[in-house]
Amino acid sequence: MRIEDIDCNRSVPGAADQILRTLDRFGLHWDGSVVYQSPRTKAYAEALDRLRSQGLIFPCACSRRDIATHGRPGPEGPIYPGTCRDGMAKQRQQYSERLRVGNVSINIEDRIQGRIAQELAVEVGDFVVRRADGMYAYQLAVVVDDAASGINSIVRGADLLRSTPRQVYLQRLLNLPLPRYAHVPLVIDRDGRKLSKTLASAPVDTANPLPALLHAWHFLGQSPLPEASDSVDGFWQQALPNWCIAKVPSARSLALELA
Repeated sequence: MRIEDIDCNRSVPGAADQILRTLDRFGLHWDGSVVYQSPRTKAYAEALDRLRSQGLIFPCACSRRDIATHGRPGPEGPIYPGTCRDGMAKQRQQYSERLRVGNVSINIEDRIQGRIAQELAVEVGDFVVRRADGMYAYQLAVVVDDAASGINSIVRGADLLRSTPRQVYLQRLLNLPLPRYAHVPLVIDRDGRKLSKTLASAPVDTANPLPALLHAWHFLGQSPLPEASDSVDGFWQQALPNWCIAKVPSARSLALELA
């Protein structure tokens, strides 16, 4: 179990404990102690130093506004135009640190979404590995932590699918193991918006987890369970042996339909 609290500015006091309690109520238990990212900055700094020693890191003075003005459109917004790649202009101050991206095609065989290919330099460009506020970027932190925890399979929402090639690229550069990936469809509302706290989407009911578990089972394309479940433990006793990843829809997103 890992709590990704590296972005201290966005971490809400008590939120991590609430997440852990919710998972426990839903019968989702973990091995070992909980790992928090916030105390692990030394490990991220060491990884960044390894990349720096290979000549792959450069300081960048460009703000988001600069990139929006001069970058060309990309799948996730304006692409960094390489302004500081060969050195920052005089009298400009460093804003972040970026990873120098070569002309490389990253190919991934996702267990749900199928074959994913991304021309990293064309579709993403040199990306940030350490932010202006000194915090390490998500892409670097998760790669380091996945390797440290011995993670060999990653299952997550398809909204992170475009991030995966960046992580695979970092894994290769740092000579880290490459896990298998499976990206499940993202749950959206009828207007095509991701369910989120920002939109005041209703939280799961920790007092009555079973309906949400059964609905998730159906949402992920699984066959009806052999017997009706009247408890969380009963659900998992049937769900685990009957799970079939091949039945999960390969769509990037699906609308939530409640009875």
